[in-house]
Amino acid sequence: MQLRALLAKSRLKSNKSPLTRKGWQKFPKNFGLLVLASLITVLLIGQPIKAFAQLIPIPQEQIAPPVAQPPAQEIRGVWMTSNDTDVLMDNAKLQNAVNQLAQLNFNTIYPVVWNSGYVQYPNSELAKKTGIYQSYIGKGSQGQDILAELIKFAHHHRLLVIPWFEFGFMAPQTSELVLNHPNWLTQKQDGSQTSISAAGEVVWLNPFLPEVQQFMTDLVLEVISKYNVDGVQFDDHTCLPKEFGYDRYTLALYKQETGKDAPTNPEDPAWMRWRADKITAFMTQLNQAVKQRKPQAIFSVSPNPYITAYNGYLQDWTTWVEQNIVDELIVQVYRPDMPSFLEQIVRPEIQAAQQKIPTAVGVLTGLRNRPVPMPLIQSKVQAARDRGLGVTFFFYESLWEYAPESSTERKSNFKALFNSPASRITAQQ
Repeated sequence: MQLRALLAKSRLKSNKSPLTRKGWQKFPKNFGLLVLASLITVLLIGQPIKAFAQLIPIPQEQIAPPVAQPPAQEIRGVWMTSNDTDVLMDNAKLQNAVNQLAQLNFNTIYPVVWNSGYVQYPNSELAKKTGIYQSYIGKGSQGQDILAELIKFAHHHRLLVIPWFEFGFMAPQTSELVLNHPNWLTQKQDGSQTSISAAGEVVWLNPFLPEVQQFMTDLVLEVISKYNVDGVQFDDHTCLPKEFGYDRYTLALYKQETGKDAPTNPEDPAWMRWRADKITAFMTQLNQAVKQRKPQAIFSVSPNPYITAYNGYLQDWTTWVEQNIVDELIVQVYRPDMPSFLEQIVRPEIQAAQQKIPTAVGVLTGLRNRPVPMPLIQSKVQAARDRGLGVTFFFYESLWEYAPESSTERKSNFKALFNSPASRITAQQ
């Protein structure tokens, strides 16, 4: 999980109805096989997408060939992280960056607004109320509101801006949010509250606790009320690692609703399903709150591939898609080679999602200590687009930097990838 979190560490100072034989002689010999095949097909189609979570990896020889079908609204996005400080802080550089993205026919920017236990925009009343306000966060070197300026520049070029709540329920254990609200945390069965991630040692806010749910809802509503954004995005941290949920509140709630004690095995199917359903219920409520405040806002999610998301982190995003609480899906497929990348992008849950909503894959363009060559990026983008999928790159600075090629060459290659515009419907239209 969480190549994104590798960056966060540096910022933290980065799963037959019985039939009788009577009368069968009246039908062709293979009639039974035909009926059985039909039943299986109906059953599979009627099952929720999550039924595929336990499928074994798809062998390469079984991967379907590409079918060129460009989506009606092709996502061509890029995440702007707290690591893009040099660009975000300086107004001229930020304007140049947006101009460059527009020239290269990108259409969506996902700037981080929630990271490391702090909001990433200035003058947040919620931050003041919860004791996490930092006067300097979200302001540029000229004193400007970075998010407001980004929106202005992007909308001038008809690029969408969808703020990204990167850390979700995860927080650094030393953040003021955690220090001021220790009762908001959940824990493992042994009583410990931390987990080791690529972002370092972190704690998890209890997603089942009303106070936490209210905080996250208020945070999202503050952003869409304060700024002229086109939507909001939640990633692979709007979840809970399966080892957690053994805090007093959650155990009591499970006992109250099921009449049973929570299983000691965190992988118990019923226990996992109950917790995952609770997170789904919260996401449903959050979606409703967003749509009530701004009906045209895009409710975006960018999770890990489903098997990892559900089996490891109780994030049942296929149900979110099925229940129409997601407007766009970007699955993080940060695989280091083409075979593993292809194996993920042809999975049935992704194919099902793209029949309903704009769907894309997240492609890693590089990290400081992990450059990604342009030919690999090009191959991934082409494979995704051949299958009707959009792409979003992680992250802005590594589009041209941290690479074996020169910045000029990289920009030229990105221009060749998107050689014509692809507009998207904005929340303002």
